[in-house]
Amino acid sequence: MPRATLLTCLVAASLLTACAGPSEGPPAPASPAASAAAGPAAAGAPPAGAPPAGAEMSGIDVVFLNTMIGHSERTVQIVRLARDRLRDDALRTLAAAIEATEADELSAMRGWLPTTGPGVSAAGHDHAGHGDDTALDRLRAASDADVDRVLREVLADHQRAAADLARAQVGVGRNERVRDLARRIDQSRSAEVELLRGTP
Repeated sequence: MPRATLLTCLVAASLLTACAGPSEGPPAPASPAASAAAGPAAAGAPPAGAPPAGAEMSGIDVVFLNTMIGHSERTVQIVRLARDRLRDDALRTLAAAIEATEADELSAMRGWLPTTGPGVSAAGHDHAGHGDDTALDRLRAASDADVDRVLREVLADHQRAAADLARAQVGVGRNERVRDLARRIDQSRSAEVELLRGTP
């Protein structure tokens, strides 16, 4: 999904927040720390534990979580599509760390949504278009000699979009735990983009 579309969804959702009654933020499931193989890309474990007293999950928080779930599901799909064909050891290690980090975050985010409470929709997110499908087709069609370069390009664009979305959420979200997740995503995805660009 283009970055502009992701940001537009988030901004549009913010206009509905006043109509979506707040509810008590749900407790987060405990999750293992993400692999540190990506260095700064995997810095910090996903948030865990109950939110502070009075924390509220707003409509825009739920929109962000649903959107990020779809985005991370597509990230895992991208990595798994190419991982067994990669030639560069550093890129293979980075891809494995990205997959582990986002699988861990997915577990946490999915655990937060079912108990968001009345007035806030936690409907399943349709993530068709995250990636996008053309990028997946590029990976499928890439030759063995070219797959490393194509994955770096596809994944860098995809992770940059996630960082943009997360950065926007930090400014408009209500639930501090969700905003903390957004900060971590912004930092980790931005670092991953730099690592992907710098891979030989």
